[in-house]
Amino acid sequence: MKKRIIARLDIKNEYVIKGIHLEGLRKVGNPNELAKKYYAQGIDEIIFMDAVAAYYDRNSLSEIIKEASKDIFVPITVGGGIRKIADIQEALNAGADKVAINTQAIQNPEFLTQASKVFGSQCIVSSIVAKKIASNKWEAYIENGREPTGVDVVDWAQKVQALGAGEIMLTSIDKEGTKKGFDLELNKTVSTVVTIPLIASGGAGKEEDIANVLNIEGIDASALASTLHYKLIQIDELKNSLSSQQIEVRV
Repeated sequence: MKKRIIARLDIKNEYVIKGIHLEGLRKVGNPNELAKKYYAQGIDEIIFMDAVAAYYDRNSLSEIIKEASKDIFVPITVGGGIRKIADIQEALNAGADKVAINTQAIQNPEFLTQASKVFGSQCIVSSIVAKKIASNKWEAYIENGREPTGVDVVDWAQKVQALGAGEIMLTSIDKEGTKKGFDLELNKTVSTVVTIPLIASGGAGKEEDIANVLNIEGIDASALASTLHYKLIQIDELKNSLSSQQIEVRV
């Protein structure tokens, strides 16, 4: 199966933002302009995350998604503030193909099962935000990485698979925005306990970082933000480089 390169756009008040460790957020551009650009450059999927949905108890990206889906013909995932079946329906009606769920899944695990039964597991992405707390041990965080939960990430990954999630997006708070590489230990550990597709997120700074994480068996995709927003990596060059290293990607 070919590995996917995914653009991740975290959005606050109609701007794409970027921080370090999910904090100290800076505006980096217009979400639709960036999404169109990455699509033209050959991105495989795009994830739009509402970074402030926790404050307002809702996802407010519908208009952005409607606009994006007019010009972009790769799978679109929407996350942040997805708390009810109606929220998923609204995201799909706007043009999304999948939704990413974190806070509501941890607070009400049955929601994942209900959602996957209504829409199909291929539509439900479990967003897991992890912070290292000891050697080979990570805690799951909610509310866009602000609130610890006491939930063990490795146990939770197995549980979301059993509950019906079709995919996991695994974000390392420790590495997010640092451009110092992915948490390879975290990704390796989780990849050994689940069989559903796993997206590594948080830490890419250069092509080598992406190759390192995609070489882990069980990692199906790499989500990129800073590297694309700050033009540190060109998507076509990245894919050619990965292909030359025998990492199968869609060129």
